[in-house]
Amino acid sequence: MSKTGEQQPADMEVDSSAAVEEKQAVKFSINVLELMREAQMQHGLRQSDYTRYRRYCSARLRRLYKSLKFLHGRGKYTRRNITEPTVTDVRYLHIVFYMAERAWSHAMEKKTAGTNAQQRIYMLGRFRKAVKWASLFSQLCSVKGDSRTSLEAEAYASYMKGALFFEQDKNIEAAMINFKNTRAVYEELGKYGSIENQLLCRQRIEEVEPMIDFCSHKLGGSSLQAHELLDMANDLLKAKMEAVLSETRSQQAASMTEFNWLGRRFPITNAKTRVSILKAQQLEKDLNSSATESIAAEKKLGIFDKIFSAYHDARSCIRNDLASAGSAENIRDDLNGLDKAVSAVLGLRTIERNQLLVSIAKSKLTKHRDEKNERITKPEELVRLYDLLIQNTMDMTDLVSSGRNKNEEENSFIHEYELKGLAFRAERFVQLYPKYSKLFNNQLPLHPLSLLWQ
Repeated sequence: MSKTGEQQPADMEVDSSAAVEEKQAVKFSINVLELMREAQMQHGLRQSDYTRYRRYCSARLRRLYKSLKFLHGRGKYTRRNITEPTVTDVRYLHIVFYMAERAWSHAMEKKTAGTNAQQRIYMLGRFRKAVKWASLFSQLCSVKGDSRTSLEAEAYASYMKGALFFEQDKNIEAAMINFKNTRAVYEELGKYGSIENQLLCRQRIEEVEPMIDFCSHKLGGSSLQAHELLDMANDLLKAKMEAVLSETRSQQAASMTEFNWLGRRFPITNAKTRVSILKAQQLEKDLNSSATESIAAEKKLGIFDKIFSAYHDARSCIRNDLASAGSAENIRDDLNGLDKAVSAVLGLRTIERNQLLVSIAKSKLTKHRDEKNERITKPEELVRLYDLLIQNTMDMTDLVSSGRNKNEEENSFIHEYELKGLAFRAERFVQLYPKYSKLFNNQLPLHPLSLLWQ
């Protein structure tokens, strides 16, 4: 009995040491991307509410601390660090993750609210803290997590580092390298697992790619147009891209001294007017480039809206200059001529936009209703669009013909748009009386304008 009693403690010691080794060998598994996406989408970021998400992270951290009894003293705060030996439960990794998320959301909250010099320093401090916690999360997961968790944590830390470098605007190349590392990881992870996991990885890649494109654009290696970069931008990217593009336009506008239209030149003295016109011209160039031929019509309509906004801003500046010009006749004449020219270009783009709407409507005119119950164009809607085009051409010819001493280019322009107006009337006639469309299907030698006299 005594021998047996002496052996029991030794057996217990062996069993306990084996249990400790087994406990230390446990590898925790966290789907980092899924955890992050669920937390963000369910607690504010679906509406870009970073304040709400930051408060959720704080509440989540309090619950984790309490459940683990990992408290920081009563009354006086006593700091307790999380190290590798501390991580005996997956919830310790969750604490480090939510610390990083809280710091990041606080930085984004400050960024979206608009920052002055002092607030920018504070915002960058939050980004640095997010990088610190994300790096610790990656380090702990490399030891305590399985291989997939470790890889996802590394991608998460790379994204945070890229965001910090990107905001500091000092090392764009390092930012691009970190964003590329993030993309590479999710491209690999997106090849495996469930459909939901693959979709999450694809979404993450789509979030990172605009940042890579912008970094490449700033380093001089991107072929994307400016409006494409802005369309792809997210909250972290948009403000910075707008600032860079605005600075570039201001530099280009310094050399823009006049506006040419129909053989006439109008001086531009206001810097804001120059920047607005230059922005519109850049968008027009993007719209007419070969790269936009494959762009969906709806996206082209979006570019037209931006063009209209830029020209309206230019006209607003011109009107303000007219109001402050006083009785200086020469200045007033130049400003009136510039206003007329910008209005005419705005009218031309309006006609082009309405013609695009006609082409979209015609493509849906003959479609049959599908499972999605897609809205089909009615002939009456085409008639209304042609009414708009007829009015647009009348406004254009009235605007150009209102001046005295018209030159040859202006007379040619008036004649061209009078003919276009007749063509639009003929097309409207065909929509009102579809039986005449058979004449075109039979390829009879009949011009649309001849319908006006039948």
